[in-house]
Amino acid sequence: MPTLYVARSRSLQGWAAEVGLTLNVYKLGLSAAPGGAAAIDALNAASFAGRSDWELMAEQPADADTDTDAEIAMIERAKRKETEIDPTYYPQIRRARGIFKVKPANAENHFLVREALDGQQQIKAVKLTPARIATYLLRTAAG
Repeated sequence: MPTLYVARSRSLQGWAAEVGLTLNVYKLGLSAAPGGAAAIDALNAASFAGRSDWELMAEQPADADTDTDAEIAMIERAKRKETEIDPTYYPQIRRARGIFKVKPANAENHFLVREALDGQQQIKAVKLTPARIATYLLRTAAG
């Protein structure tokens, strides 16, 4: 069963912060193999976006096929809420698609609204961690 995954590279996040993008930069992808670990190994082996320190942040089974059209459709869904980094504008990432800069305010709002809709009496401030941001990006891409 295909897997939708979110990965991060600390060196890519450091570079993105240096050039003024944001520190919250994540790779969203679709893997044919079950589990995201195989996808991360493939990213590191291929030195995706010029980086080989990718680590898995979140994963979930995908309902789609593993063809490129399914991955493009998921990326397009995520682009409705978050900004995909243009690989032609930043040659440092070497034409790598699926890299998103995530606004922490959008992720925080997502979790606050989710708590409110679940009927929680007291809604507390959300502490964002990289894993929670990755979960937000997965939910956004899955639809």
